[in-house]
Amino acid sequence: MGAEDHKGHRQRLRERFRTTGAQSLADYELLEFLLFSALPRQDTKPIAKALIKRFGSFSAALAAPRARLKEIDGLSDISIDSLQAVHASIARYHRSELNDRRPLDSWQKVIDYLQASMEHSGIEQFRVLYLDKKNGLIADEVQQTGTVDHTPVYPREVIRRALDHSATALIMVHNHPSGDPTPSRADIQMTRKIIEIANPLGIEVHDHIIVGMRKNVSFRGLRLI
Repeated sequence: MGAEDHKGHRQRLRERFRTTGAQSLADYELLEFLLFSALPRQDTKPIAKALIKRFGSFSAALAAPRARLKEIDGLSDISIDSLQAVHASIARYHRSELNDRRPLDSWQKVIDYLQASMEHSGIEQFRVLYLDKKNGLIADEVQQTGTVDHTPVYPREVIRRALDHSATALIMVHNHPSGDPTPSRADIQMTRKIIEIANPLGIEVHDHIIVGMRKNVSFRGLRLI
């Protein structure tokens, strides 16, 4: 693409964004747009298309690890910073919607935050949302990280942190990097062990959520707790 064509393409994309909004742009075009500032003299269309092809979706491209993004021809450290900053901004936006200590008034807000934070992680992560007696969020803590299919969880540590926070309830969350959120036997046993320790201390386990690829499951919804 020549310099004039390159400049004209960018201008046309900007005009579409301004006049008809992001919904008028394909996923690769929105990625192009995000890369304009970081790569001012490059044609970002082939880079954006390569990102979609490699990672499968817009959200997966934003959440991809730096090491894998470096495998895409044309992406510089600055452009990778830009993509990862967008992903971090999305997660922070959803986190801010929960507002510390304000009662959780929307289960969907919790799910949106967890999906944005964990859906595309390549390793398994176990985290706990600690709540006060009004179901206000006190803390969101990553307890453990593991391999692609296993995270060691220590039930007594989960409860110890609940006592440290003076929490009266908690929500456990972990992701399945395979994309399939079906609970394993170990997931169920660990959850019931935590409930067994928590109940005598007056700490309620509201739920255990497993985050998969564009899908999640609730232990309470499955009647596992």
